Amino acid sequence: MELRTAASPKDVKHYTTERLREEFLVEKVFREDEIYLIYSHIDRIIFGGAVPVSKPLVLEAGDELRAQYFLERRELGIINIGGDGNVEADGIRYHIAARDGMYIGRGTKDISFESDDPSNPAKFYMCSGPAHMTYPTKRILKDAKAEFEYDVEILPENKKELGTLEDSNHRTINKYILPGQVESCQLEMGMTHLEPGSVWNTMPCHTHDRRMEVYLYFDLPADAFVMHYMGEPTETRHIVMRNEQAVISPSWSIHSGSGSRNYTFIWGMVGENQDFDDMDDVRMEDLL
Repeated sequence: MELRTAASPKDVKHYTTERLREEFLVEKVFREDEIYLIYSHIDRIIFGGAVPVSKPLVLEAGDELRAQYFLERRELGIINIGGDGNVEADGIRYHIAARDGMYIGRGTKDISFESDDPSNPAKFYMCSGPAHMTYPTKRILKDAKAEFEYDVEILPENKKELGTLEDSNHRTINKYILPGQVESCQLEMGMTHLEPGSVWNTMPCHTHDRRMEVYLYFDLPADAFVMHYMGEPTETRHIVMRNEQAVISPSWSIHSGSGSRNYTFIWGMVGENQDFDDMDDVRMEDLL
């Protein structure tokens, strides 16, 4: 597990490009036959990827958590961006198709990941935050109908089509984990897809002092990129993002992007406020 410490906005405005990328960018989230995790001191989020190819992968606490098992004091959200696969949680096997997700509650001891087809492995992206109580484990279906009692379909009001092609931001927001759909202690997760011809996300931009956020950008060909904008509104910086790379956004920072073409991204948030609309909007004319 890789450790990332918190950063002050007073320091960040003096960072070089290399230092900015070192602190906030995760260049290789998905690694074959490995669970790779990043533990950020910012709101104690843990995020990363699991790519089971030749064998199942077991999620362990590691020395960093000083816990008997990973979810002893945590909760976990998962979205699969690869081929179909399976997540086993305390002996129950959940089939997680591409673009489906999962929430696993605190206290679940044994968690493992497996792909249906090694030639097209699952890519399980996960975010985890500290948890104070246990909520039920759920399989989250993006498009399919509920089949089992643990299934949750994304509600129509949580599949929001926003923006316009004329403004280059025609997109659909799919909210996977949030109050009223899948209950959690503090974790929220979802996926936003931009339509062809649209390249902007989260613009006009905002900050939210009561929670931090991590973005995972994907569905990008090798020669494409996203310019991810961060920093205080009057001290903005950018990081060039490639396919399947993640970026940490502290609560004091804007988090916005423009791509060389359309793309998809997963957002994961932890903090003390789960009100999705609790944002401090930034006027376009105030950006510097």
